[in-house]
This record gives sequence, structure tokens and C-alpha cells, in this order.
Amino acid sequence: MTSHLRPAPSQDGFAAETERFRRELLAHCYRMVGSAHDAEDLVQETYLRAWRAYAGFEGRSSIRSWLYRIATNVCLTALQQRRIRVLPSGLTGPYDGPDRLPSIAPGDVSWLEPLPDGMIAPADDDPAVVVVARESLRLALIASLQHLPARQRAILILREVLAFSAAETAEILETTTAAVKSGLQRARARLDELGPEPAELLEPTDPRARALLDGYIAAFERSDAALLEQVLRADATLEATPFRDWQAGRTMCIHMLDKYVLGTPGDWRMLATAANGQPAAAVYHRDTDGALRAYGAVVLETTATGVSRAIAFHHSALTTMFGFPDTLSD
Repeated sequence: MTSHLRPAPSQDGFAAETERFRRELLAHCYRMVGSAHDAEDLVQETYLRAWRAYAGFEGRSSIRSWLYRIATNVCLTALQQRRIRVLPSGLTGPYDGPDRLPSIAPGDVSWLEPLPDGMIAPADDDPAVVVVARESLRLALIASLQHLPARQRAILILREVLAFSAAETAEILETTTAAVKSGLQRARARLDELGPEPAELLEPTDPRARALLDGYIAAFERSDAALLEQVLRADATLEATPFRDWQAGRTMCIHMLDKYVLGTPGDWRMLATAANGQPAAAVYHRDTDGALRAYGAVVLETTATGVSRAIAFHHSALTTMFGFPDTLSD
């Protein structure tokens, strides 16, 4: 009887067949769990499981489909034990109460994280591929995906983002094509309930997007509320983790920033970058000893008429995740 098992696997052979999929698997795990740090861990677990099973891979599906099967099931297992990751706007409506500093959310809230573009930049030079990758990682979409049941989330991503067929998706999830089709319908309906599509966003490489990012950065570095007024749309929203409260409308956004955040010129330093296919900046704040220390990151939704949404993440580890140092010199 002829065995279909491979010879004992070699590290070089395994890497040659699988390593080229690492970045797209990272993006897949991120879409599933909403955290760049968690996604990195899940990809590591995926490759560990794949290495252990590599000798038994018989080639009945592509190596890519096989890896996605492992990665998806790793994510589904992880999601059984983790809370949903949210943005402040996923907790409550915009704050319209008495004037005060935004309140910090309870400690049991798990926050969505941005994903630096540099971590998942596609090797394919096809502009259409690049645009699809960016659009499927927009923060608004990632936030909405987290509100879907985990298996519906997986079905939607596999079918509509990664373009696996219903039969391939059923094989990956070890279910039926009928269950995949039903799950996809429910996932689409739930996304429709979660809210309208955001305004058409500019690509981060669009000069208008970069000009808006530069204006936002300059407003903070100069402590210039008037410049913010030029950058933000009238209907702009502003939210920041770990704060529960968020603001809607340019007037409310600028009032809160000017009174509680902007401080004095030189308190903030921001370095332009990109995350989730959107303009972004690594954020530094001047400490009491005068040093500029990593503070977090901010991601903007930019449109032809201005910044429609600014989402700040106050977590210093995110700054270094973007590849920037812990501290800056003046």
C-alpha cells in the first residue's frame, strides 16, 4: 500500500512553502480578533501547528487553504475565551452631558487596536490588490466585524474578503455549504444593522489625505485649535481609548481638545505613518521631566472635505509597534 504522507519535513522546505503567506495570515487573524498584538500571537500558533502537521499534509487542498483552515480555527478557539474588542463608539452614544474630562471606561473593556500598514503590506504590486487589502482593514469595518458571532465573522471574511468559494469555506470551517450560505446572509444583515457605510475615504497616499494628516499633527504640536477647525469636518467625531466618552461634531471635538488635551506648544510630537489603510501618526507626549515619551497612536478617516473621524489609542506599546522609538529628542 502506497503512503501519501510526505517524508520527514525540513525547516527549509516548510518555510519555502508557507512563509510567503505570513503577512496575509496576520491580516486575517487581525480581522478576526481586532488586535495586532493578539494577531501576531495567533499567527505564531498557526505556524507552530502547521509545522507539526506538515508531514501529513497530502495536498488535497492548496497550501494556502490549508494554512487558512489552521489560522481560522486557531482564532475561533481564542475567541471563545476573549471579550469582544470595541471602540468607545461601540459602547454608547456621543457624550452630550456637562462639561468635564472624558471618563475612563471600566477595566473589563477590551479595546480594538490599529494595525500598522507596514506589518501587512502586500508584496503584490497590483494596485487593485492593494486597494482591496486596505479597504478590508478599515477601522470602521474591523470594529463592526467584532460584533458578529465568531463563525459568522469567519464566514464573511473568508467569502467576501479572501474570495474563498462556499465549498472552500465549508471545508475550512468543517461545515456544509448550506451553513456557509446561511451564515453569510446573517452576517451581511447584521453589518447592515450596525450602521451606514462611512463617507468615501481618501487613500493614505492621496496628497489630500497627507495634507489633512499634516494639519492634524501641526495643530497638536502647536496647540492650535484654530488649525483643527480647518482640518475637521463639521460632522467629525473624536474618540480615544481608554475613555468611554466620545465627541460628535467639530464644535464638541475642538472644545474638548482645546480645554483638556492640546496643552501648550511642544507638549505633543507626532510622526506620520499609516494604519488600517488610513493616515495615522505615532504619538509622543512630553513628560514632567521634559522628555518626549511614546504615548500611543492616532488613526484618521480622511475625506475630500476634511477629517471625518479621529481615533486615538492611548497605549505606549502601539508607538513602538509602528517601528518608532520609545523616546524622541527635541
